[in-house]
Amino acid sequence: MATRGQDIVSLIKRQIEEFGGDLALVDVGTVVQVGDGIASIQGLQGVRSNELLDFGNDILGLALNLEADLVGAAILGDPNAVKEGDRVRSTGRIIEVPVGDGLIGRVVDPLGRPLDGRGSVTTDGSRSAETVAPNVVVRQSVNTPVQTGIKAIDSMIPIGRGQRELIIGDRSTGKTAIAIDTIINQKGGDLICIYVAIGQKQGKVAQVVSSLEEADAMGHTIIVTAGASDSAPLQYLAPYAGCAMGEYFMEQGKDVLVVYDDLTKHAWAYRQMSLLLRRPAGREAYPGDVFYLHSRLLERSARLDEEHGGGSITALPIIETQAGDVSAYIPTNVISITDGQIYLEPELFNAGIRPAVNVGLSVSRVGGAAQTRAIRRVAGRLRLDLAQYRELATFAQFGTADLDAATRAQLARGQLATEVLKQPQYAPLSLEQEVVILFAVNSGAMEEVSLDRTAEFEEGLIRHISGNHPDILASIQETRDITDETEAKLNEAIAAYNSTFGA
Repeated sequence: MATRGQDIVSLIKRQIEEFGGDLALVDVGTVVQVGDGIASIQGLQGVRSNELLDFGNDILGLALNLEADLVGAAILGDPNAVKEGDRVRSTGRIIEVPVGDGLIGRVVDPLGRPLDGRGSVTTDGSRSAETVAPNVVVRQSVNTPVQTGIKAIDSMIPIGRGQRELIIGDRSTGKTAIAIDTIINQKGGDLICIYVAIGQKQGKVAQVVSSLEEADAMGHTIIVTAGASDSAPLQYLAPYAGCAMGEYFMEQGKDVLVVYDDLTKHAWAYRQMSLLLRRPAGREAYPGDVFYLHSRLLERSARLDEEHGGGSITALPIIETQAGDVSAYIPTNVISITDGQIYLEPELFNAGIRPAVNVGLSVSRVGGAAQTRAIRRVAGRLRLDLAQYRELATFAQFGTADLDAATRAQLARGQLATEVLKQPQYAPLSLEQEVVILFAVNSGAMEEVSLDRTAEFEEGLIRHISGNHPDILASIQETRDITDETEAKLNEAIAAYNSTFGA
C-alpha cells in the first residue's frame, strides 16, 4: 500500500516538473456603446491603430480611434451581433489580407473570404493591408506600355507600367468599360489584373465577372468586392486589400494592374466612418485627412528597379463626377495625385462617340515614354487633327459652303479620325491591328471612304492583311516598330484592299 502511495506522489511530482504551460497576457476590454457599425470599447490599454479586435463569434473589428479612456472600432461583420457589455480581445495583429497565386481567378471580399461559391481559397500567407509606399531610390522611370487595346487611349493617352492613370467622368459614360477592356486585352500576356469593386451593386459586379469569364480573362484576374450592401469599414478596406494582393506579385518581379472602381464611393465610406467616430468634419463633411486616404494608396503604385526585382503596379483609379464637375473636392484631390487622366464626356457618349474620351482634357504625364515606336510613328498627327477639328467644328456648324478647301480638308480629316477612334465594348485590338488601322488613316487611304462605312473598312482591312500578309503583323509584333520594308508592304497591301473595297 505504501509503495502505491509513493508511486502516486512521484507521478504528481513528475507532472509538476514537466508542466510547461505558456502564459500570455491578452488585452481584454468591454463594449460600452455600439451603433451604426461602430463600437466604443473600454479597457484596451495596449491596442494599436489598425489592430484587429476579436468580438467573438467570428466577428472582427478594426481599431481606429485611440482615445485616453476609449477605443473607437469599426465592426467588420454583422454589426447587430455585437452588444453592449460584450468582451473584446486584442489580437496583436495589424489588419492583414491573404495573398498568393491561389487568389487568381477568384472573387473574394477584402478579408480574402471567397464569394464565388467555389470553396475555400488557398493562399501563400498574408500581408499588411497598409504598407509604406516604395521610396524614390528603389523606383525606375516608366518606360513599358500597358496595351489597353483601345485605339484612342493607346495612341493619344498612353499608359505605362507603374503609372497611375485616372479614369474620370459622369455616371454611365463608360468608365468601367475602359477598365474591363484593358483587363480583357491582357489575356495571354504577363500582366496580372486585380479589379476592386467598392460600393457597387451586386448585379454590376456579377456582370463584370460574367464579361471576364466570357472573354476567358478570369485566368489572370482577381476580383475584390465590398458591395453597396456591405458595411462602410469593408468598403474602406477594399482598395488597400487589392493593393496588398498586388504588392505580393510585384515583389516577385511581376507586373500588376489594379483597377479601383471607384474611389468616390471609397471616400463616401470613409466619411461615413469618420462622422460616426466623431472625428472633426471639414469641407463637404469629409475629414481633414481625406487627401492622405487616397495618396497613401496610389503612391504604392510604382515600377521597381532591377535590383529590387523590376516588378510594377499600375493603378487605374476611377472617379465619378457630378454633372461634369472635375473641380469638386475628391476629383481635384485624385487628379493631383495621379500621372494623368482620361476624361469621359456625357455629350460625346450620347452622340455615339464611344469610348467618349475628351482628347482636349485627357492627358498622360508619362507621354510617349510609355509608347512603342510603332504606335508613336502612326499616332503623331492624330491628336493634332482632332484638336484642330474641334476648333473648326464650332464655326463649321453655321455652314461649310463658304469655307476654303484647306479648312474643308481639315474638317474631313477630323471627322475621319473621330470615326476611326470609335470602338465597341469587349473588343480590344492587338498592337499590330491598331498600328495597321492608324497607318491607313495617316496614309490617306481612307479619305475616299464614307464615314458610315469606316468600321466596315477597318474590319475588312484587318481580315485582308491577316489572311494575305501575316508577315506584316508578325514583323510589327516582333520589332514593335515599322521598318522601311514593312512600310512598303503595308502601302501595297492597303492599296490592294482599297481597290477591292470600292468595288
